[in-house]
Amino acid sequence: MSADKGPGVTGVADGPAARLQALFEGHRLTPTQRRIAHSMVRRAADVPFLSSVELAELAGVSQPSVTRFAVALGFDGYPALRRHLRDVGPAEPAPDTAAYNEYQQAVEAEIENLRHLAEVLADPAPVARAGRLLAASRPLPVLGLRAAASQAYGFAYFAAKVHPDVRLLHEGGSMLHDRVDAAVRGGASALLCFALPRHPREVVEALAYAKEAGLFVVTVADSAFAPVAKVSDLLLPAAVGTGLAFDTACAPMLLGRVLLEAMCDDLPEAQARLEEFDARAATRGLFVE
Repeated sequence: MSADKGPGVTGVADGPAARLQALFEGHRLTPTQRRIAHSMVRRAADVPFLSSVELAELAGVSQPSVTRFAVALGFDGYPALRRHLRDVGPAEPAPDTAAYNEYQQAVEAEIENLRHLAEVLADPAPVARAGRLLAASRPLPVLGLRAAASQAYGFAYFAAKVHPDVRLLHEGGSMLHDRVDAAVRGGASALLCFALPRHPREVVEALAYAKEAGLFVVTVADSAFAPVAKVSDLLLPAAVGTGLAFDTACAPMLLGRVLLEAMCDDLPEAQARLEEFDARAATRGLFVE
């Protein structure tokens, strides 16, 4: 990952997923094409060996949509795109996991998501930048609705141990804009958002409102092509698993902890606050040792 490639999207380090994302950047993609791109990034190691029909099934689109997607990227058709991916990609496909049961496959998919996150974090500059912005914002609003509410809650819980004023925004409705306004009046300069599928319209609207109010929006989302990208100043992607009835979000959770670490690096009093908390907890017998 060298630098931000455009509004709301970070670059990524060299690797199969990174090369795919670099290939897509700079192209104006339709929602269907963004869906194909997202599916390709999630299965980056396998894509050079998939037929257009297999890729269409993976993305949940029609085969002609895959062909039009390849043409939109500047190739004569999908075979030309696949040849290009084989030329720049790994020599062999990823190990076959067909023999695994559905639970094992879900775990393997999450492991692959974490590998992709490791590629993204090869250049720590975007996360370090986010950490500085979040540490400097007083107060710090943290937004996450519906599926992302637990991610926002987890981040806010730990961030409050080192940051003097963290404000959790995990409920929607007419009060959401009021709470953004209150944070701005209190001196906030940045907002952190966790955005996971299915993406609520309310989150997109809230981020647009926050930007208009002057907040710098840092977003952890499932993809650089997520709907929240256009209303984010700095987007950090971390894929979710989709193999079970409900999505799994190990990578977004881990990225949230990485952001906490980066934020602590820019809070000189962080270590003292943690030690103070530990001392109080011991005095109160708060935890069972």
